[in-house]
Amino acid sequence: MITSDDWGSYGREVPKDKHLTGKIFTQRIERNNLTLRTRIKRLARKTICFSRSVEIHEKVIGTFIEKHMFGDAANLLI
Repeated sequence: MITSDDWGSYGREVPKDKHLTGKIFTQRIERNNLTLRTRIKRLARKTICFSRSVEIHEKVIGTFIEKHMFGDAANLLI
């Protein structure tokens, strides 16, 4: 399933049987984006925090998402 707002281009490109529209779906996505920008300062537009390489940038974001989405359960898999 693909969730989005009711913007016209989504309706033209995404099959109707796989497309859900509505603010209830986009609210969760936007909330996750806000959480990332708030907690990982390097994603904000104006900041003194930055990554010196793409590799470090990806590792920091990946680690945050792992901890945020899976919590302590991620540590049990090690």
